[in-house]
Amino acid sequence: MTPTGPSSPRRRAVLGAFVSAALGAAGCSRTAAPAGHPRQEDPTRGGSPSPSPGLPHTVLWRPTSAEVQPAAKLRAVRLVEAIGAWAAGQGGAAAARARVAALGLPTALVGRAGPLLPTADEAALQVVYAQYGGILSRSASVLVVCRQWTRRGGTTRAGGSTVDVRLSRSGSDWTVDALYPARPGPALRSLAPDIRTALSDDRIVLPPAAVADLRSGQVHTSAARALLALARTYRLEVSVVRSGHPLDVFGTGRPSDHPRGRAFDVWRIDGHAVVDPATSRGLIERFMRDAAAAGSYNVGGPVLLPGGGAGQFFSDATHHDHVHVGFRA
Repeated sequence: MTPTGPSSPRRRAVLGAFVSAALGAAGCSRTAAPAGHPRQEDPTRGGSPSPSPGLPHTVLWRPTSAEVQPAAKLRAVRLVEAIGAWAAGQGGAAAARARVAALGLPTALVGRAGPLLPTADEAALQVVYAQYGGILSRSASVLVVCRQWTRRGGTTRAGGSTVDVRLSRSGSDWTVDALYPARPGPALRSLAPDIRTALSDDRIVLPPAAVADLRSGQVHTSAARALLALARTYRLEVSVVRSGHPLDVFGTGRPSDHPRGRAFDVWRIDGHAVVDPATSRGLIERFMRDAAAAGSYNVGGPVLLPGGGAGQFFSDATHHDHVHVGFRA
């Protein structure tokens, strides 16, 4: 992604109201997680069935105080939690519409939920991270990265998605206008060696949609090689690779490198969230420079680095919460 427009002033006072509305509607645990660091990370990376009928404990995700627009992120996350998690006997579109209505959001959004609303007796959903796909003064794209577990009869399945949630702002309130869940495509039987190695490297943490992206064969080997090069020095937690990202750079008509399989975003490095003010700027700067050394022509993050080729490094409000690593091919 390349730079977008400026951000608007932070408005945190609305967070409490959003949380109160969501607690009864989201179908998740009422236990709050430390800001930006929910207890999650089930090691399962696919959708293979388990004989256990139990679902894991999940927690409501919440943004940190360092966010550019925490209210926008929270609005997007609570919607995804409300649609994608439910107790026994509360499945189906009608019940999902009731949960969405309780948040004061349009119930028609449920019709765009796609993989978030499978046929199941009950479901648990854990938001891994919520990242900006773009943030402008009165509109936003929030990419909600999640894992989901469903139970049908005596069988549980682990999966998940990344949902591009589009929002608009009126005054201090954000509303949701549209949902675009990830659609990675079917897995290939045979993958390039670098792709296979990246999928098996435990220093590269991939959410479900990103795993499916690599398995689909639609991610360029340049991105996989860079992931492997960076993993030799860092433990990197990826938020988005290809699917679930806006097709164009948000607010423009320029195609993004993500849908073409030529980019990935990293939200946590060696256990330190990029958005966290306590994370060493030196760590982020080193990571960004190492990403460029690994072949990226377009590295964005919360720090504007000098040097590099023309436009190689950039920083804006959208990339306040992650590092973008893009490739020409």
